[in-house]
Amino acid sequence: MTWNQQLVKMKNKSRVLQTIIDQSPISRADIAQYLGLTKGTVSSLVNELIEEKICSETGPGKSSGGRRPVMLLFNEKAGYAIGIDLGVNYILGVMTDLSGNIVSEHLKHMNSMRYDETILVIKDIIQSLLYTTPESPYGVIGIGIGVPGIVNKEGSNILLAPNLGWTDINLKAEIETEFHLPVIIDNEANAGAYGEKRFGAGKNFENLIYVSAGIGIGVGFILQNSLYRGAEGFSGEMGHMVIDIDGKECRCGSKGCWELYASEQALLNQAMNIHLKRDELNLESLVVMAEEDEEVKDLFRQIGRSLGIGINNIINTFNPEQIIIGNRLAIAKDLLHESIMEVVENRSLRFNQQNLNITFADLSIYSTALGASAYATENFLNSDLRGNLSK
Repeated sequence: MTWNQQLVKMKNKSRVLQTIIDQSPISRADIAQYLGLTKGTVSSLVNELIEEKICSETGPGKSSGGRRPVMLLFNEKAGYAIGIDLGVNYILGVMTDLSGNIVSEHLKHMNSMRYDETILVIKDIIQSLLYTTPESPYGVIGIGIGVPGIVNKEGSNILLAPNLGWTDINLKAEIETEFHLPVIIDNEANAGAYGEKRFGAGKNFENLIYVSAGIGIGVGFILQNSLYRGAEGFSGEMGHMVIDIDGKECRCGSKGCWELYASEQALLNQAMNIHLKRDELNLESLVVMAEEDEEVKDLFRQIGRSLGIGINNIINTFNPEQIIIGNRLAIAKDLLHESIMEVVENRSLRFNQQNLNITFADLSIYSTALGASAYATENFLNSDLRGNLSK
């Protein structure tokens, strides 16, 4: 085989596999017709996927005349991926099958995010998930990690994570050395956007923007069905968009950043002014208090208005089809939605509001972890295809 022939085969095999993933159960003949490939080509590629245990055959389908066709399924249990959402006050780990279904999870709330302490917790969570791995042909095939900071284009170094106090951290190398598995690192908002696009509220939209509203704020962009990262991979740091030119000082070195007014941390800081004991305060307890305490409910309205200001700027800049609000503040969607929409409806340009869908994450707190596990899954499937071509 020439190199060009190998590339064509790899591309066709990837297309066949994706068609099975998207449309199974499906027959070889239907794949050939759908992709415009010969039946012989499809049959050969499908046989390889079955041999590799990535796909399987099931009972015969309906006949359109003649013998009933054998149907094909994606073997989502062929392996498992781990996704880690590294928050500023929590670490969430999930193990998923190759279709993104969660089979086990581990959540740890954190008071300190010092690197030497945090890395031990990350390793402990990964190890605990590994213990739960079901029997499968490939076992755990990789780890994806979403981090609240700026990651270099190669996905190896965390250059800056202001809310963690981290600078120039090579998390990828440390986790790969510990577990001998491929590791993919990305900004948590990018992973959240990808998770919602693959499995959640963004499945039917080509141009969506995911607002990750936790202790800080990050933004992930899906434009024309592709994750937009910027020229050097640093896009999405809109939590540091200035909304008050003479405002509060931010850890990033600027003043008046959006996340100082519209994040979970902003909510907690404001709650300190009306409740004495900070140790008793968290997002969940404030949501419960808001049911009976009008002053607490008003705090959520203020946060919602501040979220709306930043979202308004995003809408007028990008003209997206969809805005998805995710991460921790999605827990309080019923308390935030009205005030967000009030700002958007009064401030956004009218023609940008046409056909605009603003919603909260379908996946709730799992958007980033599921996006990160999907990175690992796709890396495995693509590398498996490449690896088999080079044999």
